Amino acid sequence: MAETYDRCLGQAVFLPFAVDMARRAARLSPARVLEVAAGSGVLTARLVADVPAAQVTATDLNAAMVDVGASHVPEAAWHAADASHLPFPDAAFDLVVCQFGVMFFPDRPAAWAEAARVLAPGGRLLFTTWDTVDTHGFARVLLDGLERAFPGDVPPFVSAVPHGYSDLDLVAADVRAGGLEVLSVETVTLEGHADSAAQIATGFCAGTPIRGGIEARGDLAATIALVGEEMTAQWGDGPVISRMTAHVIEARRPTSIDVQDR
Repeated sequence: MAETYDRCLGQAVFLPFAVDMARRAARLSPARVLEVAAGSGVLTARLVADVPAAQVTATDLNAAMVDVGASHVPEAAWHAADASHLPFPDAAFDLVVCQFGVMFFPDRPAAWAEAARVLAPGGRLLFTTWDTVDTHGFARVLLDGLERAFPGDVPPFVSAVPHGYSDLDLVAADVRAGGLEVLSVETVTLEGHADSAAQIATGFCAGTPIRGGIEARGDLAATIALVGEEMTAQWGDGPVISRMTAHVIEARRPTSIDVQDR
């Protein structure tokens, strides 16, 4: 799954936002960067390239993802780690980043409390979360294909998890519950580019947790083919371009002076 995820979705879906996030990180000039839920290292590679003076540490709960990421971005220090129980000392980093990982955290305030703990006073948190599924061209057409494959019984994963954390009031409340100050919330729409509809169908169906829902309902290969046919019918043969919308949140660990002022 990790290799399929990276090969089919890494550049098409996640790279545009990784470029944006790395530029934001570079503007902060951090010396020590921690990435949580780093996946296969799409953002990690951009951080290493765009913030060359920084020491970059990358973590993911999934050991297979860590193995893939470490093979792609050996310049970073890689660790298998739970975002809610990080194996690092207090105040060890100037910046914590997380690209499209927060939606999978079972206890988001606890994860942000850990981010606050490992951040130096005044350190920053940058993370992204997807907007609703109707604002993501790839995911929206994926659901059309899954409806064709499983009429009335589409696996709920895509809408419920990756696109299930778009309430910005809730997002901000969770960040504050973790002891961090929300500095900005920005909604960003970028374009993803894929070689074909089949690439996107394979990536989502075989390279993400929706795979389990598909295999519980039918044959994986047949479903990928059917979803790919539906996507091709809507997009046509050849390269595909899709608009995708996400929210970028920047937060800060308060300094002792900030706390006293309150």
